[in-house]
Amino acid sequence: MTSRPNDQRARLEALYADMAPTSLTPLWESLHALVTPEPVSPAVPWRWTFGEVRDFLLRAGDIISAEQAERRVLIMENPGIPGQSAITPSLYAGLQLILPGEVAPCHRHTQNALRFVMEGSGAFTALDGEKAVMEPFDLVLTPSGQWHDHGNQTDQPMIWLDGLDIPTVRLFDASFADRLDVAAHPETAPPGDTLTRYGHNMRPLSGSAADRRPANRPLFHYRHADWRPALSALAASADIDAHLGHALEFLNPADGGAVLSTISAHVRQLPAGFETRPRRSTDGTVFVVVDGEGTLLLGEKELPLTPRDIVVVPSWTTHQFQARSDLVLFAYSDKASQQKLDLYREQLL
Repeated sequence: MTSRPNDQRARLEALYADMAPTSLTPLWESLHALVTPEPVSPAVPWRWTFGEVRDFLLRAGDIISAEQAERRVLIMENPGIPGQSAITPSLYAGLQLILPGEVAPCHRHTQNALRFVMEGSGAFTALDGEKAVMEPFDLVLTPSGQWHDHGNQTDQPMIWLDGLDIPTVRLFDASFADRLDVAAHPETAPPGDTLTRYGHNMRPLSGSAADRRPANRPLFHYRHADWRPALSALAASADIDAHLGHALEFLNPADGGAVLSTISAHVRQLPAGFETRPRRSTDGTVFVVVDGEGTLLLGEKELPLTPRDIVVVPSWTTHQFQARSDLVLFAYSDKASQQKLDLYREQLL
């Protein structure tokens, strides 16, 4: 005899209660939420204005030093996933402040990181003892396991966006970190040495120069002075992509792949009056407005875009960009991770 629905439910609830102490749960109650027909991100689209965050950062700078904080950063936490220190389920974002004369102490960690300079000129990130002197909208990498410290020898505050794979490393329970017993790593090369060796689509021949940098990830400084003219030249000469505008990806010169093992980064330029066609992809993406003004369209939701705004577009969220003036964007995402795991997918609408 088949059980009546109410009787079956009661027997199932009794089964679940008896199983609970043994840490067993029934798949049939949660399968629909675990294996979804398409991505369902808990993150939500959001916008942070640079001026507002900057004010809070400077207030923090009056209260706590870079040495005390180790890293004086305000985390941009997605309101859809509070308490996770994450801007998407796999990525972290924060704005870091280094005041004149300060040094953020040298450490290293499993997490991959990138720095995108938002304000200030002449401060540095040092990687394994080599300084990258930073200018606005430079991209600087600190790959997994490499010693890095930051210093500001100028008379102005320095602020940059930190993008890390902290949630990804947390997922795998794979975090390690060390702190050097001195504030700054001893100098191992003059500033810009790596750019000289690897920053011109060239590399030292074996035996012609010492290979100080890891062979699989030699370059860590991508200058605005280099990428912006390249993007402008593309925009002047190439057909525009209907969904992306004019776009260039930052590459690792060792293998032509993403700049970091877990994070991809790129820049886009949209001419005034241009509107991209709708697009969505599985990589949650963080955008920074480098220049220009426009609007990010997300269905019926519209987010205004002004210089230095930071916006997040979660996985599989249909979006479009409208450019009121020439609009230049920097972006990073977890596309590199997804491609390695055969997860990445995009849809052009």
